[in-house]
Amino acid sequence: MRASRLLSILTTLQAKGQVTAPELADACEVSVRTIYRDIDALSAAGIPVYAERGAEGGFRLLDGYRVRLNGLSPAETDALFMAGLPGPAAALGLDGAMSAAQSKLVAALPPSHRASAGRMQARFHLDAPGWFGEAEEPVHLRAIADALLADRQIDIRYQTWRAEKRRRVAPLGLVLKGGSWYLAGGVERSVRTYRVARILDCAVSTESFARPADFDLAAYWRAATERLEAEMHPNAATVRLSPRGVKLLEVWSQPYVRARTRLADDADADGWRIATIPTGTTLWHAAGELLRFGPEVEVIDPPELRAKMAELAAAMAKRYGGSAERM
Repeated sequence: MRASRLLSILTTLQAKGQVTAPELADACEVSVRTIYRDIDALSAAGIPVYAERGAEGGFRLLDGYRVRLNGLSPAETDALFMAGLPGPAAALGLDGAMSAAQSKLVAALPPSHRASAGRMQARFHLDAPGWFGEAEEPVHLRAIADALLADRQIDIRYQTWRAEKRRRVAPLGLVLKGGSWYLAGGVERSVRTYRVARILDCAVSTESFARPADFDLAAYWRAATERLEAEMHPNAATVRLSPRGVKLLEVWSQPYVRARTRLADDADADGWRIATIPTGTTLWHAAGELLRFGPEVEVIDPPELRAKMAELAAAMAKRYGGSAERM
């Protein structure tokens, strides 16, 4: 265990440059005192680790010192090959580089690991789009990725729901979700999200920008998606669900809606249960989401949504009521 921890400390220092003792302790799940003992052990073994004191201090390796580490475990090797997803890499123009990197990794592995190097690729496959959807192939994705890596601003013409708009954007990150690529871009001291497939034109500027030191792409995306889902479902409806309706709720509802649905434990004599469900911004949106349940749902509250459901049901009954005679 200690040998593995010493190796982890060494690779962390080599990768990050300077790391504090509490950060190493959290990563290794040991005490800070143990980290100090491990640092002493590395120094005693001839590894040039030194400490910088002060508020901005920490441990670091002597500048220019590098160590060749091929001590990957079988599980670590599998994880690296699992991370090599061909679809997204090809979309970014990195499929050739990924293939070359994997070949170099195989060459660096001990002989005992090489036989199983491709096992994960043969047994696991990522299909990013949802069911009945296709992966988008945005025309300007590679240009945006190049600008992102070079910290260059881009000028885009973007198709919103209502109109076309032009923006100068500082690309901060790309996210692949559900087969669609999204750009997190800095615009006028704020960060906004753009669907890359809706970018009609893109020109990479010669003007660079300073990437915000505190920008965390994963944290931004998590907050942005939660905010969007909340904005899309600001209201709530009280409904009755049949036993089949309860099952359909699990199948058809979005994760955000499922997580915030309050379903009563008790059922009536017919097995129907009361539920409070988040709904959309308008009556049409809310009714459209509930109509998919057909006769397995009854809206109790609010009364205006119940009236809209009755109105739509009556219109549908009128539309289809005489269809058998007309055919």
